[in-house]
Amino acid sequence: MTLLGSAQPLNTVYDAALVDLDGVVYIGPRAVPAAPEAIDKARAAGMRVAFVTNNASRTPAAIAERLTAMDIHAAPGDVVTSAEAAARMVAQRFPAGSPVLVVGDTGLRVAVRRQGMRPVSVAAERPVAVIQGYSPRIGYDLICEGTLAVAQGALFITSNSDATAPMERGMLPANGSFSRVIASATGQEPLVAGKPMRPLHEEGVIRTGAAHPLVVGDRLDTDIEGACARGAASMLVLSGVTAPADLITAPAHCRPSYLAWDLSGMNLAHPEIHMDAADVHCGGWTAAVHGGRLQLTGGGDRLDALRALCAAAWNAPAAPVAGGAADAARAETASFGSALAQLGW
Repeated sequence: MTLLGSAQPLNTVYDAALVDLDGVVYIGPRAVPAAPEAIDKARAAGMRVAFVTNNASRTPAAIAERLTAMDIHAAPGDVVTSAEAAARMVAQRFPAGSPVLVVGDTGLRVAVRRQGMRPVSVAAERPVAVIQGYSPRIGYDLICEGTLAVAQGALFITSNSDATAPMERGMLPANGSFSRVIASATGQEPLVAGKPMRPLHEEGVIRTGAAHPLVVGDRLDTDIEGACARGAASMLVLSGVTAPADLITAPAHCRPSYLAWDLSGMNLAHPEIHMDAADVHCGGWTAAVHGGRLQLTGGGDRLDALRALCAAAWNAPAAPVAGGAADAARAETASFGSALAQLGW
């Protein structure tokens, strides 16, 4: 497997972009610098853009308002949240008006109500399901109510399983970390609505009417894995959590179709990667695996160098490593560390 090339800008190849928010459009309270212009250009080229987020705390209207304040035009209908996907999962299983215990914030409660279900806050209501989503105000009492309800047989759904989220101060705990409390206390693993699972992706496809969507995200284990599972094309941006080393070592089910610095990559052509018997070529760079180590020669765009390194690493046969997991990890890091250092990473 290798990265794809495109002689045409991606905004003319794919009819819709399903764009993640955290780490892609904004980080904390600020837009990623390239995002507003990139989104406008993609739309001008005829590409539909939906903002698809695993964050269930805010309503689509609140997210649209936040985006608009960052000079990114967005209507509530352009925003697809994991809260909406989770609420639909419940509504497909239980009668309208059924009580649903919400361990989360306003966005989740509104989504549950819009699906015709009745949000509650205590296990004594005998809820048919417990939905948990991220909230910075989540408290111990509400987690206890969710735990009691799940222990009594309520279906357990989590909006998403992201362990962390990028914020201005760094990587902070996200819903995946908090949902482990109820899972550990009850022994009941939740169904997951958000990426990389299918429900949220399908919400985005339904909302945009996309026939050939491009999934855009910064996380290999949610955005890209979800796209791979659906057989959709994807573009990884390096403006968020994924580092070059993570990309080089990505397992097959988490490898993107395209690579870009940021959202501007939606509006660009992408170079072809050429492979011969021993070497991988992209732009002015050549990468190869010799003696179990990635080697890089040439010059030009650093992103082309990373593309070549990924293709070489992904297509190299796995070399057996004697010793335990620690020895394997050290050997893997040594195999590409000098090539990345050559590029300033």
